[in-house]
Amino acid sequence: MPDNVPPVADERSGLLAFLDQQRQGVRIAAFGLTDEQARLAPAASTLSVGGLVKHLAQMERSWVATMLQRPSPAVDYEDGFVLRADETLADVLADYVKAGEETDAAVAGIADMGQPVPVPKGVPWFPDDVDAWSVRWVLLHLIEETARHAGHADIVREAVDGATCWPLMAAAEGWPATPWVQPWQPATGTAQPV
Repeated sequence: MPDNVPPVADERSGLLAFLDQQRQGVRIAAFGLTDEQARLAPAASTLSVGGLVKHLAQMERSWVATMLQRPSPAVDYEDGFVLRADETLADVLADYVKAGEETDAAVAGIADMGQPVPVPKGVPWFPDDVDAWSVRWVLLHLIEETARHAGHADIVREAVDGATCWPLMAAAEGWPATPWVQPWQPATGTAQPV
């Protein structure tokens, strides 16, 4: 259940568990959407649920590359927020899961959470007065950015079809209906959940 992280044994497992909790929240926001619905940007911004999922996979890979001191994958930043007609929600969700697995594997291969991560120089949104972050800092940043976009995804999803977190979570996880929460169900004539 993404609402609660299970007990953690140490810092590394805690950081990864809280990151995965936020990833699950994003996937819950996408639950049951059709590709067409995942492309909709019904709020004041241009954000769509599908575009947010795609962006988060790209963002996570970029930060892992920074952490491992490798070149970041080449991506078109603006395109990274768009679920194009030749892309499906199922495909970007699967890629997001893969990106998470890549992050988990990279972190598992690092012995010291305090290991320095050099701050890329000449990037306008990175500080000039900081020489290095740590692996710990990168994971905390991934949690923060994923949580921010999970909130965006919740708002966009609610604007698409009125679905909110708890009913979506109940449907995605197969909870029984209770007086407190009724699992979300797709409107008549829409695709079944992904």
